[in-house]
Amino acid sequence: QVQLVESGGGLVQAGDSLRISCATSRLRFTAYGMGWFRQAPGKQRELVSAINRSGDMTHYADFVKGRFTISRDNAKNTHYLQMNRLEPEDTAVYYCAASTAGYCITRGCYKYWGQGTQVTVSS
Repeated sequence: QVQLVESGGGLVQAGDSLRISCATSRLRFTAYGMGWFRQAPGKQRELVSAINRSGDMTHYADFVKGRFTISRDNAKNTHYLQMNRLEPEDTAVYYCAASTAGYCITRGCYKYWGQGTQVTVSS
């Protein structure tokens, strides 16, 4: 059974940094494009960032451009989201996801999902 497990979330103050990770198992990691989504209370789940199989193509939502960086380590079957200059509006549950498409920026093409990690940014 494929597993995606997020870690690294927590409570931080505005302006702080945080790195969240997504460890995968039973997944041929290099065959999947990976993404990070988030969902705040009362809001729809939205794409934050995506990365292709080899890690040389990335996409960012406008609201995180210049602050967040997505990366992947294919040797460790893990991908990451480095979040800098966090804002209270970034408070949400962050989900990692895997897509059979090599690179995907829409929710519908993601097949596997993690359980999420809470990120809370206080003002």
